[in-house]
Amino acid sequence: MDASATTTNSGLGIDLSKIKRGPIVVALIIGAFVSILNETLLGNALPDLMKQFSVSASTIQWLTTAYMLVIGVLVPVTAILQQWFSTRQMFLTAMTLFLIGSIVSAVAPEFGVLLVGRIIQASGTGLMLPVMMNTILVIFPPEKRGGAMGLIGLVIMFAPAIGPTISGLIMDSLTWRWLFYLVIPLAAFSVAFAAAFLQNVSEVTKPKVDVLSILLSTIGFGGIVYGFSKSGEIGWSDPEVYWMIIAGCVGLLLFIWRQLVVKSPVMDLRAFKYPMFSLVAVLMLVLMMTLFSTMTMLPMLLQGALFMTAFKSGITMLPGGVVNGIMAPVSGKLFDKFGPRVLVIPGLVITALSVFLFTTLDEASSTGYVIFIHIVMMIGLSMVMMPAQTTGLNQLPRHLYPHGTAILNTLQQVSGAIGTALFISIMSNGQKDYLKTSSDPAAPLEQAKALVSGVNSAFWVGLIISIIALAVGLFIRRTKAPEGEHAGGGMGH
Repeated sequence: MDASATTTNSGLGIDLSKIKRGPIVVALIIGAFVSILNETLLGNALPDLMKQFSVSASTIQWLTTAYMLVIGVLVPVTAILQQWFSTRQMFLTAMTLFLIGSIVSAVAPEFGVLLVGRIIQASGTGLMLPVMMNTILVIFPPEKRGGAMGLIGLVIMFAPAIGPTISGLIMDSLTWRWLFYLVIPLAAFSVAFAAAFLQNVSEVTKPKVDVLSILLSTIGFGGIVYGFSKSGEIGWSDPEVYWMIIAGCVGLLLFIWRQLVVKSPVMDLRAFKYPMFSLVAVLMLVLMMTLFSTMTMLPMLLQGALFMTAFKSGITMLPGGVVNGIMAPVSGKLFDKFGPRVLVIPGLVITALSVFLFTTLDEASSTGYVIFIHIVMMIGLSMVMMPAQTTGLNQLPRHLYPHGTAILNTLQQVSGAIGTALFISIMSNGQKDYLKTSSDPAAPLEQAKALVSGVNSAFWVGLIISIIALAVGLFIRRTKAPEGEHAGGGMGH
């Protein structure tokens, strides 16, 4: 209601012009690196953890599913939390939760405790990601955002890429607990550094909290992520799967309706009135499905069909991650200079091409060929991800920044869960179909061929999805923020 009055009176403009961007960005990057690295760190360790705690594959996958589920439920609420708590409060709470979760996980005596640790970690990550993107939007004027988002992109892409390699190295020489011991000092450093250097950049307006919206958002996003995650394990025909997805869809529709009628929505869907933002939201949804599922299927293919060790499969995926990390800031700078089209359209073509090449893999493929395709894919994605997101967010007026970042982050989590479930179920069905026709289904080579057959079917679907992404991407173009809505820091430029 009187938010505009608060803005001018709070001297936000003055504060932002004096703000030291360097330390803020460093604090955010350290936090992001630690919490995102953690998402892929466990991947290689899952087979080991199954033996350790004597649980099945379907149980162990909860370490990953619960992580995504918590983030998917928390992120939609961050827009409102950011209006209630300062940047420092949000970030320090997020990283402290993450630190506590890491400690709990490291000392976990049994699977249940490890799962609780992961959930606490995830709640930290879920709070941190939107805060980070929102802070970048507030402290950088639109014409410098590409470079800043590129740096964040470097971390967001580089951390998960080195996760499997680090975990492979640790699993080959130490115990799984080291996956958490390693993260603890980094998380502690992040908390200390942010406590010393992070400044408040967002204003606290304390809007009315609509509890019903939060409830509906939890049922909606939680149900969908849970249903899809569970489907890979118990099949689509299981009542638990389809009732959860139905409940999720109903919750989501009610949530959307509620956001459009209440005065201060938890997630302001009016962001979708801006055409470029809506376009980018669709693009992210489609792209993240491709990215998450590739990240899940590639290690399975490398270890199951090419018979690599965990460490070797991690090393195989490292060059792509490094290239992506290097490319992110470069595409950020190019974006500031030339706008999105120059990067996004060629990037989508390259991504689609790489997914097509993935369909050609079999049990005889050389490691070099796999590394090559993975690098091609990562170059394509780095040309699309951050430039597209920055384009979409640049079009929003400032009061919608927290909502815009919450929407994009939620979509990424949900589509990641849906994509992974979809591709894994296509893959396992392909495997089963192959083994039905096999003369000796128990033979290791036949098992490997079955896996290849399943992965190939999944990548064909991936190809269709990446072609849809390309079609959407053709409409992207440079955006300008609404007049008079530049961040305070950008006023003087």
